[in-house]
Amino acid sequence: MGFDIKEIFTAGMILFAVIDIIGSIPIIVDLRKKVGHIQSEKASVVAAILMIVFLFVGDEILNLIGIDVNSFAVAGSFILFFLAIEMILGVQLYKDDAPETAAIVPLAFPLVAGAGTMTSILSLRAEYQTINIIIAILINIMIVYLVLKSSGKIERVLGKQGINVIRKIFGVVLLAIAVKLFAANIQNLFK
Repeated sequence: MGFDIKEIFTAGMILFAVIDIIGSIPIIVDLRKKVGHIQSEKASVVAAILMIVFLFVGDEILNLIGIDVNSFAVAGSFILFFLAIEMILGVQLYKDDAPETAAIVPLAFPLVAGAGTMTSILSLRAEYQTINIIIAILINIMIVYLVLKSSGKIERVLGKQGINVIRKIFGVVLLAIAVKLFAANIQNLFK
């Protein structure tokens, strides 16, 4: 089995919800105010490379430390669960240092290709074909690039309330995905 539109769409939606680039617009706008210019191209390319490399070598890294993909997927479902809770309830469970520059470090990693994204990629690998995940990653990177390029316009159009509503909707979607991921992989741990 190879190319599958349904898998690409599902994997793409999962990554879109986890990356939460729309919900990150306030952070991006704040960064732009602090440092003046955001390197959208550089951040997007580096994030894509990080995600695709992790898709291929993430398994080997796990094997090296003796963890199977199903265990990682279950752990990933917990991370997705807490990310979803953050998005839905508007609370901050994860505290990060304030970024000082708007290049690779705060944008590509950890904002776009952070722990949640990397966990999701390996969790997706347990269920979906690699080619479909790569296409989903590339589609998301294009969206990330467009959002980084036009974050000011998007913020003006949606407003703070609009961004909050979108964030909560994707939070609920992410919560459902976390539950599905947990249920699908927990069974394999006890076989």
